[in-house]
This record gives sequence, structure tokens and C-alpha cells, in this order.
Amino acid sequence: MQTKNPTAPNPIAATTKPSPAVAPAPATLPRSSPVRDSTARHDPLWVRILLIGSALAVVGVLIVIPVISVFYQAFADGWSVYWKNLTQDPDTTHAIFLTLMVAPVAVVANVIFGVAAAWAIARFRFPGRTLLTAMIDLPFSVSPIVAGLMILLIFGRTGFLGPFLMEHDIKIAFAVPGLILATTFVTMPFVVRELLPVMEAIGSEEETAAVSLGANGWQLFWRVTVPNIKWGLLYGIILCNARAMGEFGAVYVVSGHIAGRTDTMPLRVEKLFQESNNPGSFAVASVLTLLALVTLTIKVVLERKTKRDLAEAAEMRNVGGEA
Repeated sequence: MQTKNPTAPNPIAATTKPSPAVAPAPATLPRSSPVRDSTARHDPLWVRILLIGSALAVVGVLIVIPVISVFYQAFADGWSVYWKNLTQDPDTTHAIFLTLMVAPVAVVANVIFGVAAAWAIARFRFPGRTLLTAMIDLPFSVSPIVAGLMILLIFGRTGFLGPFLMEHDIKIAFAVPGLILATTFVTMPFVVRELLPVMEAIGSEEETAAVSLGANGWQLFWRVTVPNIKWGLLYGIILCNARAMGEFGAVYVVSGHIAGRTDTMPLRVEKLFQESNNPGSFAVASVLTLLALVTLTIKVVLERKTKRDLAEAAEMRNVGGEA
């Protein structure tokens, strides 16, 4: 009877390559690691007090106090003055309407592009994949002012497409389409960057199984892919929407700063402040701040759900690998 040598290499294990969709184990400990928590508790008391106190001081000076100051200045003259500044000024109401119109359009464009780009990068290996991933991060490294100038160099009257657009009576620069383009550009990475780790973590096994069972492309996307990425997608949408509503630099360049036509809320805040209308400026700023706080609350909830889904997906993949 032949006895199996326990030290001999397993031919199946030696020829089986790990799935590229399985992310390697992180070198650092997870946040909830009891080992790291225990190590942190053994740090000297003065170190913990110094670090926590420094963090709280920075957050208090740079975030909490300015936020409280915005609402205090906005309501300094009473609720009636605050409401009047928001509703009785036609340029302000138009700026609010324009912001609430431009931001959703930019978000929709980024959702379509983000899902397609994340799917392509996570599911396929093709020449230029690394370059595409790097180019998606370009809006993070380019100043919004430069982004606005680039849009003007393409769509402005003297830009690359300027003569063609003028010939066909199409106006993009210093008009609403230019605002949408600028906002879409600066917010482009958010959805992609949130979806990529989710799609790489869940892998393509479920999608492959659905195709083998006869699902078409729409059924595959709507019934398999979307349920798996829904929290990451919503998280990306929230971040993208928050950034879109607060965008200033690129929109400032391409808008022309025309009151009642191309001014968004951030531009309106700056213009009211320059006109020494502090109550009006802080009233509009408080609306933006309130939207940011709502976004922050939703972000925290979705972030927890996204991490839980990623952990469940990783656990299922580990169980499947062991089986």
C-alpha cells in the first residue's frame, strides 16, 4: 500500500493560481482588532490625552466653531430676516434653484460613467487599464480653476470648438451646460472610487453564474450587480452630490458670474459677501452647511452598511475558497 508523503507538494495547489478578484489580506490590523485596541490602552495616559486633545482642538477650531458661527450669523437678525434673505431676493432664489438643478444632473452623469468605468476596471484586464485608473483621479490633483480654464479653452468663443458652437447657436461656456460640465468634471472620481473596491471584493462569480443560467445583460446588471453594489453606489452618490453643490472654482470660471443666470449658491454667497450683505450671505451659506450636515449623517450610515457588505462578501469568498 502506497503511503502519502505529508511533506510532498500538492500538485493541485501548486498549479492553481489565486483568483485576481480576491484581494490580499491587509498587512495592517482591522480597526476592531482586539490586539490593537489592547496596545492602544497600554499607551501612557499623557500620550492619549495629548493626541485626543489635539484632535479635538483642531476639529473644534477648524470645523465646529465655523459651522456654529455660520448659523449664528445667519439667524442674528431673527428668523423673519433669515427667511426674507432666502426667499425675497430673486437672484438668491435662482441661485438655489440652479444649484439644485446642476448638482443632480452632474450626479446622474457621474453615476452612468462611474458604474461603467468601475465595471470595466474591475472585471476586465486590457491595455491602458492602469492609465485609465490614474486618469480618473486627475480631477483630484488638478485645481478646479484650471479645470474651468480647460473647459473654456474647448467650449469658449475662441476655444477649440468655439466657431462650430457659434455657427450652430450652441452656448456652453457662460451658460448652464458649462456649469454642468465643470461640476461633472470635478466630481467624476467619487462614484468610481467607491465602486471599485466593492466590485473587486464581491468578484464575478455571481455574475458568471447568472450568465450561465441564461440571464441577459440587463437582468445581470439589475438583479445581480446592483444589489451587490447598492450601498457603495449610494455612498458615492452622496459624496458626489455634496461636492457638486459646494463646487466654486471651476464653476466660477465658466459661469461668467452673471447674477440671476449662472450664479450657483457658492457664487451667490461670495457675491453677497462682497456686497457687504452679511445676513444674506450667511443665510445662503447656512443652507449649504445644512445640506452638508445632512450629507454627513447619511454618509456615516451608508459607510457602515458598505463595510458590513464588504466583510460579508470577504467571508463568503473565504468560505467558498476553503470548501
